[in-house]
Amino acid sequence: MILTVTMNPSVDISYPLEKFNLDTVNRISKVSKTPGGKGLNVTRVLKQLEDKVVATGLIGGALGMDIQKKLTEMGIENKFFEISGETRNCIAILHEGNQTEILENGPTISQSESEKFLEYFEKLVQEVEIISISGSLPNGLEDDYYSKMIQICNTYEKPVVLDCSGKALLEVLKHEYKPKVIKPNTEELSQLIGKEVSKDIGELKETLKNELFDGIEWIIVSLGADGAFAKHNDKFYKVNIPKIEVVNPVGSGDSTVAGITSAIYENASDENLLKKANTLGMLNAMEKLTGFVNLENYEKVFSKIEIVEY
Repeated sequence: MILTVTMNPSVDISYPLEKFNLDTVNRISKVSKTPGGKGLNVTRVLKQLEDKVVATGLIGGALGMDIQKKLTEMGIENKFFEISGETRNCIAILHEGNQTEILENGPTISQSESEKFLEYFEKLVQEVEIISISGSLPNGLEDDYYSKMIQICNTYEKPVVLDCSGKALLEVLKHEYKPKVIKPNTEELSQLIGKEVSKDIGELKETLKNELFDGIEWIIVSLGADGAFAKHNDKFYKVNIPKIEVVNPVGSGDSTVAGITSAIYENASDENLLKKANTLGMLNAMEKLTGFVNLENYEKVFSKIEIVEY
């Protein structure tokens, strides 16, 4: 069983408009409302792969109940921890080829809720084989909260795939307890080490040798249309991907995380892990829906990905 964690989920609302008129009324004919948050995007892709998955995180209010109901309708097992605050909305306005987003902060978590969730999380960890943690922390949780969660996972020798950024990621890297995988992009790497990081292979290789990343088994760096660069223990890999027609890139990183998690869950080789992860990321980008992949195209894309060891 795979456990996915979304600490700050949302109801994702999509408003498609032919034209966005500022400072006046805009009428919408079609509205899409789906369970959102990076971890739930991961969950949906894992469900499509038919992996055994259960979703958890913090959830509250009527919007939280709606998320749980919709996940259940999708056949996705969920064991969220209820909080007193209201789960947030995140709005995307699609207009004239652009996407304007309005993102609520979400609820503020109390000290009591923070402590009780860790106890709840520890019970869940004992029931699964691998944990995928994605996205931002809600207000009220300390920057090192993911580190506390990873310590619990390490105690039970359960691997963690972590996809976060900023202070939360930096705190994890500074602590003794480590995830198995992190998935930064070059911008996030630059923020972590305090200097600009390009897509140059030599520079990336030296950057990933930085002592800040000691103890991390897998570092998989997204390079967008240029594929990815990865470090697995002492081995380095460049992932070369074919050109595709991008329809909606939102959620591609989460689909990649789903591929990484699924591949580790099935004990895949390095090459197959990198191919599966990037295939799923690309398949998501080829679809309109976020966190959705058309598996009919899987083998076609998978076969065109090249893995080069450096």
